[in-house]
Amino acid sequence: MTPDGLVVAFGLMVRVATGVQTGRDPAGVGGLRERITRLEDENAALREEQQRLEREHERLEAERERLGGENKRLRAERERLQEINERLRGEVEALRRAAKRQAAPFSKGDPIANPKRAGRKPGAAYGTRAHRRPPEHVDQVVAVGLPGCCPGCGGELVTERVAMQYQEELPPTRPLVTCYQVQVGRCRSCGRRVQPRHPAQTSDALGAAGTQLGPRVVALAAWLSKGLGMPAGKVARLLGHLGLQVTPGGITQAIARAARRCQPTYQALVQGVRASPVVAPDETGWRVGGARAWLWAFAGAQVTVYRIAYGRGYTDAAAVLGEGYAGVLERDGWAPYRRFQNATHQTCLAHLLRRCRELLADADRGQAKTPHAVRRILEHALALREARDAGTLDAATLAAEARRLDR
Repeated sequence: MTPDGLVVAFGLMVRVATGVQTGRDPAGVGGLRERITRLEDENAALREEQQRLEREHERLEAERERLGGENKRLRAERERLQEINERLRGEVEALRRAAKRQAAPFSKGDPIANPKRAGRKPGAAYGTRAHRRPPEHVDQVVAVGLPGCCPGCGGELVTERVAMQYQEELPPTRPLVTCYQVQVGRCRSCGRRVQPRHPAQTSDALGAAGTQLGPRVVALAAWLSKGLGMPAGKVARLLGHLGLQVTPGGITQAIARAARRCQPTYQALVQGVRASPVVAPDETGWRVGGARAWLWAFAGAQVTVYRIAYGRGYTDAAAVLGEGYAGVLERDGWAPYRRFQNATHQTCLAHLLRRCRELLADADRGQAKTPHAVRRILEHALALREARDAGTLDAATLAAEARRLDR
């Protein structure tokens, strides 16, 4: 718009505002006044709305700050509860692992401050009373007669009865030393050296190593070491009390030689496990010279094989079972067992029942219906098995109950 147009427009607005007639239709001026009034009312309403929105904005800002502080508090509380949860989970796992450990040589915790008296309690709760039975044979009889007079008053004594007391004692030990006169020869044709061996000899060594331990001594040392867990030093000390002077190194070497002699028998036991229709394998932690290892156990129908290995995988299990084992494999949830694809897999019911108990212990009241149902099914199945073994359940009833449990 030009400056002249601005001047004309301004003059028109002044005349309209002061009520001066412009020569046009008065109705147009009235319409402008109504419009201005309406706009002023709308402007006032907008100001009120603006003030209301500003107050709402201030309220929301204050609410946001309050919620921000509450959010920080809740976040800190959540982190604290998470830490408590992790700590409690660790304690629960430690308690579960401790409950599965062997009784010895692992510790059961700190001793009780005021323990109860050891041994059985007197009364009806004592249990079955037992005593040592008389031996089947008697090597010697010693008569124990009455003294010449009463030790109290010096009067004459009269025999009323003869009571028997038996005492079992170890005989005096004296090593039995056998000297094997080994005829060492040589073939005149090929020059080969020939050294025979008696069945009772435990070694072919001669010269400086020609003094050996006998088979019964080696068997006793192997049982003390592997059966009772005695160190080689203590085994040597025990044999020393029996009159056999041997070093811990000699004990270790003798047991190693016995192990090599037992290899054919061990391989026959492995073949027995592979031929067993049902095998229950398991593994547990072990130590070999302080290094971590695993003790595998394979319990078959009539034979059990143990194997100590440094691994816990499929190849370690297949070393005994064989990769193509096609029998029933009763096992826990360890993943490598699933790789025996030709086997029929049966989960160990003891593990399943333990999992049910753990789920029931961790769940809220009324929120563990499935573990309860699984536990009832498994316990019913075990009760049916016991009734079958006891002969109180016929085959038809057992089959019907098994079908019902399957459903």
